[in-house]
Amino acid sequence: MVVGDGPEEYYSYKPSLAGGVIIVIIFTFLLFLHLFRLYTARTWFCIPFSIGAIFEIVGYSARAQSSKQPHAQSPFLIQAILILLAPILFAASVYMFLGRIIRSTGYESCSMVRPKWLTIIFVAGDVVCFFVQMIGAAIMGEAKSKTMLNLANTIVLVGLAAQIFIFCWFMLVGVIFHKHVRKIGGKLAVGGVDWERFLFWLYGVSIIITFRNFFRVIEYALGDDGYLLSTEWPIYVFDAIPMASVLVVCNFWYVGVMDIPLNGRDDVQLMVGERGERLSSGV
Repeated sequence: MVVGDGPEEYYSYKPSLAGGVIIVIIFTFLLFLHLFRLYTARTWFCIPFSIGAIFEIVGYSARAQSSKQPHAQSPFLIQAILILLAPILFAASVYMFLGRIIRSTGYESCSMVRPKWLTIIFVAGDVVCFFVQMIGAAIMGEAKSKTMLNLANTIVLVGLAAQIFIFCWFMLVGVIFHKHVRKIGGKLAVGGVDWERFLFWLYGVSIIITFRNFFRVIEYALGDDGYLLSTEWPIYVFDAIPMASVLVVCNFWYVGVMDIPLNGRDDVQLMVGERGERLSSGV
């Protein structure tokens, strides 16, 4: 947003109606795909994927609306906040999925963070990043001076940097777990499910989200006059498309019932099953 006396300065360009509509259609399709998978598999930890998809749909709908009302503040605020925050919701499910992989394979001792605390720590960090970035985006929409705009950019940068740090730590936890299981000759293919494949997908999704966060960091670091914020195509290429890719990959994470023996362990909580039950040994 360019600070000035007129409302026409919310954007440095006229938002594309066609671009917004196309992205809305893509995320709407992915939302219904995830809702269908969620209904059939009852894998509740994946709910944030659907909520994040809704954020994307509403956010890009607001951008499309801004093509007709470039002077309106509400569409600008809606798109700025929701598009910025949606990946944090995707990250929440990614964090929870690693904990379930560790428990479902029965190799908790190979993880540097206990699965229970892994979910709590990373999701809590995700929540903090969510609110920090939301505050920054809200201030940005209300900024009437260069000082306030710089403050908003700084707050968003802090939230993005924290998210990148948390994600890097998370990936380190996953890689160390993977390495330790291989070192002891453990098998990550249990009950006919190749959990190692899911780990590789998890790495890929984590890299995509981190790449997007780096883009956002550079975008805000360059400032309102920088090329990335003063041009529209980067938000589609470096944000919308990567996040749609995340939803495509994570569509395969709805595992469903896993009623299997897990390496002789008695304390492994399983995935949520088709009957909506929490299946666990000895509980």
